[in-house]
Amino acid sequence: MSEELIHTAYDPEFDFRSLPKVSLHDHLDGGLRPSTIIELAAAAHHELPSTDAVALGEWFRQSANSGSLPRYLETFEHTVAVMQTHENLIRVAREFVEDLADDGVVYGEVRWAPEQHLAGGLSLDEAVQAVQQGLDEGVEAVAESGRPIQVGQLITAMRHADRGVEIAELALRHRGNGAVGFDIAGAEDGFPPSRMTEAFDLLAKNFFPTTVHAGEAAGVDSIVDALLTGRAERLGHGVRIAEDIDIQFGGTDDDGSEVEEDTGLVTLGPVANWVRDRGIPLEICPSSNLQTGATTGFGEGIESHPIDLLYQTGFTVTISPDNRLMSDTSLSSEFELLVEAFDYDLDDLLELTLNAAEAAFLPLEEREALVEYINAEYAGLTGDGDDQDDDQV
Repeated sequence: MSEELIHTAYDPEFDFRSLPKVSLHDHLDGGLRPSTIIELAAAAHHELPSTDAVALGEWFRQSANSGSLPRYLETFEHTVAVMQTHENLIRVAREFVEDLADDGVVYGEVRWAPEQHLAGGLSLDEAVQAVQQGLDEGVEAVAESGRPIQVGQLITAMRHADRGVEIAELALRHRGNGAVGFDIAGAEDGFPPSRMTEAFDLLAKNFFPTTVHAGEAAGVDSIVDALLTGRAERLGHGVRIAEDIDIQFGGTDDDGSEVEEDTGLVTLGPVANWVRDRGIPLEICPSSNLQTGATTGFGEGIESHPIDLLYQTGFTVTISPDNRLMSDTSLSSEFELLVEAFDYDLDDLLELTLNAAEAAFLPLEEREALVEYINAEYAGLTGDGDDQDDDQV
């Protein structure tokens, strides 16, 4: 199918942190506070690039801005190193929730790989229980401050480790006690979901939801495998689905009418059509995509990121921060980036947020309640739904 790609300019001002948000793609080991890393590293006798919080944060940012996914992933050696004990996992998880709430997140899914946190003697189940205790403590602390937040765990298997079945069984054991979904992460290129077919079959037989990292370091074939083998209900990043979209400027439309030179005629390939038409959510992380080189095939800078193309052509786009420490970002910062680059307004940010709420791995009734809450909060920000010319916060 073909359709016209049109965009109109808009220049709003927002108090971004006041907007209720849903974060679906947020790694636990990518969201530590630099000060916490320094304190925990000292106790663990782990050497860091710097013991100054500001300098350490800058080191993470510079490494993340290398444009290389492998180098980006190297930064996790330091965060994972300080997340090897029961107490440290509790603390990191608790602070993770507190930081989400400070950014206006009302529902978050925290993804992490328990198999990477056993060096201190913890079992897989003990690691999951420690993280859940920290998440529960964080939710309780946030509630005491009068703010609502709900958080679930996405139990993640590392693509290269061949422990997929073991981690899938772990996720199923903790179903109903914090674990809301399953993911695979790590080096995408060369480690397709089909390496973990047995794990995905087990999850499917138990009707346990999956989201799969795909379409970040590898292209459309990776997305196809995530859909077919992984039965992915969401695509982690998924941004390279745009490689299955063709844009031509000028020419004629399907009905033979002339298309203006500055208007793009968009044609979706079969995979893009499938993902778009079935509303399979894309967990897009704009800053991270730029830093890891996931979008270099489309151009340089946020203005060339295909997120706007995907959003305008009807894909179910959601926005997440990926790794807040490495990318020096937050969900508020990601929203602000999109507003500056693409002139998005409150209606756009509401739609992106509702997409995420409706894609959450929650029971239907809880998703509906989350959507209702977000709509009510946005209505309050815009004068209880009254028509306004500026839609400003």
